[in-house]
Amino acid sequence: MNFVDQRNFSTTFIIIAVLAILGLILWSTTLFYNRLKTDERSKMEIFAQSMKSLNSSDENDYLNLNLLITDSNSTIPIIVTDEDDNITLNKNTPYSLEQEPEKLRSFFNDIRQDNMPIEIAIGQTQKQYMYYGSSPVLKKLRFYPVVVILIILLLIGVVFFFFTTTKVSEQNKLWAGMAKETAHQIGTPLSSLVGWSEILKMENVSPEYIIEINKDISRLKMITERFSKIGSVPDLEKMDIVTETRLAYEYLKSRSSKLINFNLDLPQHEIPVYINDQLFGWTIENIVKNAIDAMRGRGDLHIELIDDIKHKQIHINITDNGRGIPKSKFSKIFEPGYTSKKRGWGLGLSLAKRIIMEYHLGRLRVLKSEIGKGTTFQISLRKADA
Repeated sequence: MNFVDQRNFSTTFIIIAVLAILGLILWSTTLFYNRLKTDERSKMEIFAQSMKSLNSSDENDYLNLNLLITDSNSTIPIIVTDEDDNITLNKNTPYSLEQEPEKLRSFFNDIRQDNMPIEIAIGQTQKQYMYYGSSPVLKKLRFYPVVVILIILLLIGVVFFFFTTTKVSEQNKLWAGMAKETAHQIGTPLSSLVGWSEILKMENVSPEYIIEINKDISRLKMITERFSKIGSVPDLEKMDIVTETRLAYEYLKSRSSKLINFNLDLPQHEIPVYINDQLFGWTIENIVKNAIDAMRGRGDLHIELIDDIKHKQIHINITDNGRGIPKSKFSKIFEPGYTSKKRGWGLGLSLAKRIIMEYHLGRLRVLKSEIGKGTTFQISLRKADA
């Protein structure tokens, strides 16, 4: 997916998310509105009946008013008890007095905590007590502010995600563009160097010089190809990871300080893995150079390849005895621009992680590290026959 596609996808996602959130708010508000409107209509019908009863001497009007008031409550649970807390009447409760008295009693114990009971005088000496709970609308309204806050936070999160992904996409596009432009700029003098190498051959220059010049030309070609692959999907080929690791090791060992004690531990059998050999070698190089810097150019560096047969993976552990990394920085060291050195751009480990995770669908992490004792980086890749 290129930058334009990512931006279009992010824009579509944010629009759909915002519309869904607004729809949720409107739906819940409409439910509350309709319920309150129905309750107001019921109250007005009671008021109209009471006005009729006041202007009439017919006992049936008073009876109708009482029935209307009683029937108007279809949502609020009510339990009426005598002075000894015996339940004598229940209305709008999930349990019946006759068939589920124990469950009704438990329900009664719950709602009696909600509101103070209303005392009802029966004759001159007897009393009853009416307990009532909360209606469904009131229960919903109790959590409505929390729901609104969560929705607002969700909306803020979606907007933050949109701007973050857009910023990351722009940064990726910038880095990819710079890498391709670098490869293009190197290509011109590189072609000239190839020509000068042929001229030197005709001038009977020492073959040893020509060999070394050609080595550097090959190195520049490799660097150019590496940079040209950043920002595009590289081709992966089924290759022996043991051989490729050995080649990367030998190249680095021959061009590193003699004060670095290199050690290589590889299986004796081939292990096929889908990789891009140039990008894989670049990853090993970046990690090894980071390890050499951590050891200040002097120390022991151990490269080990482990065949994880159980999980059908290979693990490449690169261990140094340098100054170590604090545990709080295990993730931060892979961020673009982060560096603890006075020189450098802080891109080596960031590029290495991108190559392994995005292009090879593997994993690169700090396996372990201890201040003053060293660090182990681990590359994990799935085997080709997995």
